[in-house]
Amino acid sequence: MPEGPEIRKAADKLEKAIARKPTVEVFFAFDHLKSYGEKLTGQTITQISTYGKALVTHFDNGLCVYSHNQLYGKWIVRKAYNYPSTNRQLRFAVHTPKKSALLYSASDIEVLHAEEVAEHPFIQRLGPDILDVTVTPEHILEWVQSKAFYRRRFTTLLLDQGFLCGVGNYLRSEILFVSRIHPTHRPTDCDRDQLARFADAALAVPRQSYQHSGITNDLAIAEDLKKRGWPRRQYRHWVFGRDGQGCYVCGTTILKDRTGGRRYYYCPVCQADS
Repeated sequence: MPEGPEIRKAADKLEKAIARKPTVEVFFAFDHLKSYGEKLTGQTITQISTYGKALVTHFDNGLCVYSHNQLYGKWIVRKAYNYPSTNRQLRFAVHTPKKSALLYSASDIEVLHAEEVAEHPFIQRLGPDILDVTVTPEHILEWVQSKAFYRRRFTTLLLDQGFLCGVGNYLRSEILFVSRIHPTHRPTDCDRDQLARFADAALAVPRQSYQHSGITNDLAIAEDLKKRGWPRRQYRHWVFGRDGQGCYVCGTTILKDRTGGRRYYYCPVCQADS
């Protein structure tokens, strides 16, 4: 499932294709939304904002379309009215003179007034967004020590969108590795230095992933391995998906474990359980 950096990349692609251009047609598959198609046709998209894994498409008449892909939703950008061959069901489409943005399979779509976006039940429950440039490590350091979070294991805490918005499975493992924190530890088990490293990594790792097409490993290491012909899956991450292979820092074999049915990876030396 895509995480915050991938959702923001998708929004960037959509903005490039359909923003700041008058719409030729806006289509909704759901009957209760169909009347909005006419209201949004001829309008201009001003921006597409992201809230973790949700997108909000802003139109210049003050209306917004909230969409969440859930497990199966998928955005596709094509030439105008050039539909792909697929068994998926088209749920929402924005057509401009040159491009069409097509949302397939998603079931969570709403039309809101701009002032209602912040009060949407999903958005209202979100924690700080890892890609929000106004969020600082100092903010995260204070947040992770708050009563709501400091006694919860990082393995579950980091998948709670009410803690950090946009973190998913691969970012969880990568943030904890860079922080040098064992996955089963809680914030209350960590000293001040560990929590400070966590606060830095919680923002730096996702932002690097966004800026460098999903690479969370040290960029110099990744570039060297790429030049040597290593496949992307081998050099992309520090630990995620690398069980049985050597840690890039100490050489120890990376381990894989599960909690709540979700896999995570760590180095038993760099992230010692002590």
